[in-house]
Amino acid sequence: MAGMVYQSPTDRVQVWVDAATLHIRFNNPARHNALSVDMWEAVPALLLSAELDPNIRLVVFSGAGEKAFVSGADISQFEDQRAAREAVTRYEEMAESALMAIYNCKVPTLACIQGYCIGGGVNVAISCDIRLASADSVFSVPAGRLGLGYRYSAMKNLVDLIGPGAAKDLFFTARKIDAAEAKSMGLVTRVCAADQLPTLLAEYTQALADNAPLTVRAGKQITAQILKPSSDFDLEFCQSLIRGCFESADYAEGRKAFMEKRKPVFKGR
Repeated sequence: MAGMVYQSPTDRVQVWVDAATLHIRFNNPARHNALSVDMWEAVPALLLSAELDPNIRLVVFSGAGEKAFVSGADISQFEDQRAAREAVTRYEEMAESALMAIYNCKVPTLACIQGYCIGGGVNVAISCDIRLASADSVFSVPAGRLGLGYRYSAMKNLVDLIGPGAAKDLFFTARKIDAAEAKSMGLVTRVCAADQLPTLLAEYTQALADNAPLTVRAGKQITAQILKPSSDFDLEFCQSLIRGCFESADYAEGRKAFMEKRKPVFKGR
C-alpha cells in the first residue's frame, strides 16, 4: 500500500518520509528554530496524517542546522500574538493543541536534539516518547525570567518525566543545564557526540521499523493510562489493547519467525 504524501503548509517546517519514519524538522535557523505561529499550526495535521498512514512507525522531530533544536517561542511575534488578552488566549491554545497532538499521537515520537533546547523546545521534547541529544546540547525552562504563565499540561509533563524536585529546580532557577545533567535527571533518554547523532537516530528508526507496531502502540497507550489518576485508569481499554496484539496476524508472524529462526516481518495488523 502506498504511503501518504506529506506537505508542510509553511517552509518553516520541513517534512519528509524515510522508510517507516516521518521526519518533521523545525526550519527557522536564523532565529535558532524559535517557534512561530505557522510552525505550531503545522504540527497537528501532520501527526494526524501519520496516525492514518499504515507505513509510518515513528515520527522524528528535529531542528534545522546544528545550533538548535528549538530555542523557544519566536519573541518577534509576541507584540502581535501575546500583547492583547485575546491574542494570548489564541497563542496558548495553538501551542497547547500542537503539544498535546505530539503527546497523544498514537505513533511513537522521538525528539532528536542538537544545540539549544529552550522553553518551548523543552515542551516539544518532553511531549515526545523518546529524547536523543548531542553532548553539546543545552536545556533550560526560562519562564521565570519572562514572567509568563506556564501551562498545566507542560508542567505535568515535566513533573511526570523527571519528578517534582528536578522540575522545580529547573523551573524556579531558569538555569541552563548541559546534556549530561539532562540525562542524569531523566530529561533525555540517551546522549552521544554530535557527529554520532545520525547513527544513534538510525538505531531507533530501524528498531521501530522492525518491531511489531501494534505491540509498540499498545505499550504507549497503556503507559499513558498508567500516568492517569487511578480514578481515570481504564483497565478494560488496556486489556482490549493486549487482546488485540494476541489476536493479530503480527503475533502469528512473530511466533512463526521465532520457530523458523528468522527475522519477523510485521505489517501492523
